[in-house]
Formats: sequence, C-alpha cells, structure tokens
Amino acid sequence: MTANDLDAAQDFLTSILWTGHTVPPRSDLKHPYVTLTFAQSLDGKIAGKGGKQLILSGKESMLMTHWMRSMHDAILIGIGTALNDDPQLNIRHIPTSANRSPPRPIILDSKLRLQPKCKLLNNYQQGAGLQPWIICSPLEPDKDKRREDLESAGAKVIEVRSHNNLVSIDDLLKTLFDLGINTLMVEGGASIIASFLAQASQVDGSGTNHAVDMLIVTVAPTIVGEEGVGYEHGGGNLPPLQLVRTTLFGRDTVIACKLS
Repeated sequence: MTANDLDAAQDFLTSILWTGHTVPPRSDLKHPYVTLTFAQSLDGKIAGKGGKQLILSGKESMLMTHWMRSMHDAILIGIGTALNDDPQLNIRHIPTSANRSPPRPIILDSKLRLQPKCKLLNNYQQGAGLQPWIICSPLEPDKDKRREDLESAGAKVIEVRSHNNLVSIDDLLKTLFDLGINTLMVEGGASIIASFLAQASQVDGSGTNHAVDMLIVTVAPTIVGEEGVGYEHGGGNLPPLQLVRTTLFGRDTVIACKLS
C-alpha cells in the first residue's frame, strides 16, 4: 500500500463525509448519521452461492473502506454475514502510523446465533478489538443460555423492540444513539441492506428519511453470475439519490450518493 493510496482514500472520504471530530448534522433526529456501504459486481451481486464470501474489492478500495471504518463510531453487519464470513471488522489495512481508531463492531442478531468463539470475540478477549455489541429481539427464556454464553465470551447483548421477529431499524438507531453512537457504518449483507433501504423509504412530512444518510457503493469489474447473491431495495420508494462523487480506486469504481 502506497502513500498515494492513503492520500486518495482520505481525500475522497473527507470530501463526502466529515473531518476531524465534528458530529455530522443528524443529532437533532436522535439517530446516528448512517453510512450504508457495500461492494458489488457489475451484475449486482454481493456474495457467492449460498451467501459465500466474495472478495470483490481491490486493495485500493479496500484501504478506502478501512479508512471509512475509522471515521465511524461503530460498524454494523447482520448475523448472516457474521456466520458466513466470520469477519474482524477492524482497520488492519491502515498503517499503524496513521494512528486511527477502529469502530465498535455491532451484530444484528435477533435470535442470538453468533458463535462465542468467533473472531470478533476472540479479538476482544486478546485486547485486539473493541467489545462487540449484539442487538437482538426481546429474548424468550429458552435463549438465556445463549445470552450467558455470549456475555461470558465478552459480548454486550442489547435487546431492541422487534416487529414480526425482526429488530426494528428505527428503534435500533434510537438505541444506538442513546448509547453514544453518533456515526454508524452499515456494511450488510443482503437482508441488512434491504432493511435499511426499506426504512429509508419511509420519509416524513418534510421528505427526510430516518435510516440512511450516505450510500457508498464499490463496483468491481467482474461478473459473478446467476448463482451469486444480490440485494433488494426493501420495497417502497426511496428518497431521491443525489450523486456526490464518483472516483476510481485501482480497478474499482466507488460511487457516493446522499439520500434526501
């Protein structure tokens, strides 16, 4: 990784997000500022057959993504991604000399399916990451053992109101804001993308949505094919997208849009 790659990542992100420690203009809504981001192929796939992990981003756009992580208080993924990929959600591609801080990992896991021996919890136990937070639906008594196992492994389990056994995105965001999360990066996978975009389609009387502020999509020049997993917009009509910037990082095209 070169100094030019690092400079390009910083230039792109500070031109579309924010700089320093200024809280983005969303606190009046009692929600974090939300950046929804993911990588996709030219044919709109974000994972392989059965949700298998695909490495779509090149090294330059991956560095940009890790720098983006360091600009947010927390990073959220769904339990499907957590189980399929066993990710670390850290900033290991950024040189230590940059002195950046990793985001807090958050897993949306309504039924507490996360494995106590996953990398996120192992890293926390070894002092190599922040404590993971697990967001779940109000728990039935038969899930008490799962909660105990995860908390013993170091996780913080947080119950949030649900609808049809799915955590409410609006209540999730309010809860995270109350817990001090002012900026949230959402990385997917498919069901999480659909859930946040569905919530974003529910604009209020002023035309403001309450789920996504910035959408950043990395498009890799590859075709995955029909067996790959894509994503849906979640139904409803999204607020208008306003193109902010399009930039090449190595072989990849990164597109940033604001949601009204």
